[in-house]
Amino acid sequence: MGNVFVERLWRSVKYERVYLHAYDSVGQARNSILDYFERYNHRRPHSSLNRKTPHQAYNDSLPILKLAA
Repeated sequence: MGNVFVERLWRSVKYERVYLHAYDSVGQARNSILDYFERYNHRRPHSSLNRKTPHQAYNDSLPILKLAA
């Protein structure tokens, strides 16, 4: 079941970034994908996270995780 989430993520990367650009080098493609993940994790709100970014959702859960430890 966990593979579904990874497959969906890579589908988003391909359709929202990779297929939309013609890269001149592997380095250029790598930098573009790194930029995509930066935006995905830090600037793009996710409906499944109540419109928070993954970074915000993770930071909000830290006090709960510390209590559980």
